[in-house]
Amino acid sequence: MTMPVTSVTKDPETLTLTLVADFPVPRQRLWEAWADPRQLERFWGPPFAPATFTHHDFRVGGRAEYFLTGPNGEKWAGSWKFTAVNPIDSFEAYDGEDNADDENGPVSMTFAFDDTPTGSRMTSVTRFASVEAMEQTVPGMEEGLRAGLPQLDALLAEPGTAAADTQD
Repeated sequence: MTMPVTSVTKDPETLTLTLVADFPVPRQRLWEAWADPRQLERFWGPPFAPATFTHHDFRVGGRAEYFLTGPNGEKWAGSWKFTAVNPIDSFEAYDGEDNADDENGPVSMTFAFDDTPTGSRMTSVTRFASVEAMEQTVPGMEEGLRAGLPQLDALLAEPGTAAADTQD
């Protein structure tokens, strides 16, 4: 299995972390993995802290609520408020709305999905409130994404998924 992450770019001037990942499946299949909370929880958290989604209202104004469970049973809550949902193309969300007092957390996330000659590409842009917030958050976030996205690759490769039905 190849690593899906093709680039990670940190830009302190624009306060963004941009991650690009390529997958050998149609864009529709990639979108479905994000739209279905049972699939999403199989890759959102890294293997050492899997995610459980307790709510996933994937529409503008809707919320997703989840928690990560660490190896010793510790739990970290997270949530997103969806500000844009364009099926198969992109979605945007405010991150960490439950942690509004944490000025070091990410501010917003945009996920865009595009067709490629070999399948589809996901481009994720996370925006931060300050350089300090970036410096504090990005190392752990990047580690988590690099650990979590191969799980998405594995999920998409499973036989019997929608990918097998939509692949030409």
